[in-house]
Amino acid sequence: MELIKGVRQGDRRSIARAITLIEEASGEAESLMEALYPHTGNAYIVGITGPPGAGKSTLLNRLIAHLRGEGLAVGVIAVDPTSPFSGGALLGDRVRMTEHALDEGVFIRSMGSRGQLGGLAAATQDAVRVLDAAGYDIILVETVGVGQTELTIMELADTVVLVLTPGAGDIVQVWKAGIMEIADLFLVNKADRDGARKLIADLEEMLDLAGKPAWRPPVIPAVATERRGIAELWQELQRHQAHLQESGEGAARRLRHLRRELRERMEHRIRRRLEGLLADPAFQRDLDRLHRREEVPHRLVRKWLASLLAGEGGESP
Repeated sequence: MELIKGVRQGDRRSIARAITLIEEASGEAESLMEALYPHTGNAYIVGITGPPGAGKSTLLNRLIAHLRGEGLAVGVIAVDPTSPFSGGALLGDRVRMTEHALDEGVFIRSMGSRGQLGGLAAATQDAVRVLDAAGYDIILVETVGVGQTELTIMELADTVVLVLTPGAGDIVQVWKAGIMEIADLFLVNKADRDGARKLIADLEEMLDLAGKPAWRPPVIPAVATERRGIAELWQELQRHQAHLQESGEGAARRLRHLRRELRERMEHRIRRRLEGLLADPAFQRDLDRLHRREEVPHRLVRKWLASLLAGEGGESP
């Protein structure tokens, strides 16, 4: 298949086409991923998350430039809110990273979240794999924002960077939301503003309360607009990558990610099959019988569950 060959050779048009097929859930997408999957698992995947306005895109822009200076090929997936009109990415990070547009060693793709909870588009996992198979050394995934329902990045990335800024709210509320627990590194952007020292001190205090885990997340002050803290961020990313490899946590983490992915893909297929069964006239007749008290719920559940599983077993995966 010419498209697969193009992706493996790092052809940018082929990569873009492959990701489009994935986003559209095209019939070609499954066969495409079957061919590419054996060539994945080599890239270092870094998630960049944080509240809107934290300067994630500026940080990403500076980090890309630094990584290119290190001779690394960089892939970027930026998940933005979805336009209610076009269904595409509303903000379009490629507009904000134009200085890398002509760099053959950088591929940037904006993806609309399309209402997907977790801060990531449903197709993000496979898009990352396309970039991985294309030979990019490091893949940066920027999420649409952060909140209690937007923690999916931890189930995709090897390392998660949480970007915070001074004056963005009570750090205790951030901790209670569960966001703090997903971070492998904390980056305090706009560290030249009032309140930066207090924010850093609060983070360090919270980390002290967490005890002594095998990896204590570092807190990195930065001013992305002035490129301050970018080299330190890359240094800490390398240190965490080494920790993942040496401790075995990296392999364990990726296994957890795969387990979660398989579960979600199975749940998605079952939901689709269930929606079909619920539209079956026979189901409506059983529902009417249940309403007339001629049938009982648990017996109908067993009946339709058996039908559901039989239908799944008859389909090709």
